[in-house]
Amino acid sequence: MNKNAYSTIDLSARRGAQMGINMKQKQTAVILSQKEAAPRIYDMWIKTNLAEEAKPGQFLCIYPKDKSTLLPRPISICEVGEDRKSLRIVYRAAGRGTEEFSKYQEGDSIDILGNLGNGFPVEEAQGKKIFLMGGGIGVPPILQLAKEAKGDKRIIVGYRDSHTFLREDLERYGKVYIATEDGSVGTKGNVMNAVEENGLDADLIYACGPMPMLRAVKAYAEEHGIKAYISLEEHMACGVGACLGCVVKTKEIDHHSNVHNARICTDGPVFEAADVLI
Repeated sequence: MNKNAYSTIDLSARRGAQMGINMKQKQTAVILSQKEAAPRIYDMWIKTNLAEEAKPGQFLCIYPKDKSTLLPRPISICEVGEDRKSLRIVYRAAGRGTEEFSKYQEGDSIDILGNLGNGFPVEEAQGKKIFLMGGGIGVPPILQLAKEAKGDKRIIVGYRDSHTFLREDLERYGKVYIATEDGSVGTKGNVMNAVEENGLDADLIYACGPMPMLRAVKAYAEEHGIKAYISLEEHMACGVGACLGCVVKTKEIDHHSNVHNARICTDGPVFEAADVLI
């Protein structure tokens, strides 16, 4: 591995400390179980004390053992164990790092950094009609959100095809509406097509998914005068706000950089849709 790569990480950490960023600590967790939930989609439970304070919408950075991959992989928290001693992550094996993770078995160790990000403001759901919307690998964060949100829930999730991972888990917490790109299950199309086809409405929206979906959610919320919170997906380097590698344009000036942007890893990943320019 290139020595300069280590220097870059060390520099980001020092810079973060100088900025007053709350630098999280790496720790080693133990894998309790792992299975393939759908083609290339893996479902892993890990034992970690980070579960005690985990919030819906937060994420972990997970470090490959193959040091040539250099950067950790950010993966959303899917579920918190009932005893708050374990966390569930559901991820897609899409590259060298996540491919390595997919080979891990019960009892293996895994290095993690967390809990990262701000999470969804679940307290705002109380007494409201809410959409919980997830698309693709943005579906997993919706599960813990569905467990904790106390409003009148409509869970709307989108998949590529009939491999509707986490469907049964989600159905424990509310009515689930499904959209698939190929029309094999539920509405043919995306989550917004499912909203239209089923005549759904809401007072508040929580959403996580690919950028085209989030743009559509933002437009829908603006059109209907609904507050929406969206969780942005982005490639990340440090995960703690030091490298400024994951930014989104914002309506207001960021107090950290004095420009119109925010760091997705620390100021987000959850933002009020009206506050970001996507």
